[in-house]
Amino acid sequence: MADVRLTVDQDRDHILEDVRCFALDMDGTVYLGERWIDGALSFLHKIEETGRKYIFVTNNSSKNAAVYVEKLHRMGLDVAEDRIVTSGQAAIAYLKRHYPGAGVFLLGNPLLQEEFAQAGITLEEEKPDVVVTAFDTSLTYEKMCRVCDHVRAGLPYLATHPDYNCPTEDGFIPDIGAIHAFIHASAFRWPDRIIGKPNGDIIDYLCTRTDTERERIAMVGDRLYTDIAAGQNNGLKSILVLSGEATLADVEASDVKPHLIFTSVKELAAFL
Repeated sequence: MADVRLTVDQDRDHILEDVRCFALDMDGTVYLGERWIDGALSFLHKIEETGRKYIFVTNNSSKNAAVYVEKLHRMGLDVAEDRIVTSGQAAIAYLKRHYPGAGVFLLGNPLLQEEFAQAGITLEEEKPDVVVTAFDTSLTYEKMCRVCDHVRAGLPYLATHPDYNCPTEDGFIPDIGAIHAFIHASAFRWPDRIIGKPNGDIIDYLCTRTDTERERIAMVGDRLYTDIAAGQNNGLKSILVLSGEATLADVEASDVKPHLIFTSVKELAAFL
């Protein structure tokens, strides 16, 4: 467990000196909805000015990388798709490694279904070999009945990420964790494996994408149980920002402790 002092906006042990890559959560960390968190753009520019790099890492599997690139462009930041890591991408990599050629029932948006298909994953509605659940904002009762049938039948059951809620400008909306609770209430199973933060599969995928040693990557995010736990569990530095979900009171009550705490990425930029 990281040794955390509940001080904010400080780096007494010079932890940031060794960081070469910042793995940045998106919702609640650099923006909320279509609005940048104050100072986030300057922070991104400062990372590059100091010879470091950044990559966005999101558990949100309701969108693919192209959608995030377009959103960031609308907000004034131009990045290539190789700057985006999603739990959907990591799930594709996991399926290719562990279930090659399997027919997959994917509970997900059309965009994610397209991304899976383009990656060579065979999507199968009626007789799949594997079930994958994602953050499906096109969810219908018919879809829920079908996924519960497949889970109840005992098929391998994977999930892109664990988040219960997704932050927006107006508060929170139910995320995949709420969908899992529905499935569990009907089919009496939780996912066999969850790919996204805080679990190791997405971090393995991140490391291959960045070609950076784990000890030189800092995971920056606003959630203890996903972002900060991902760093703690997988050998990364972890930096909590208080611009989203977690509060200092949450840190005090949690076993998951960040290496550093900042009010937001604006304050973090001063230490680069």
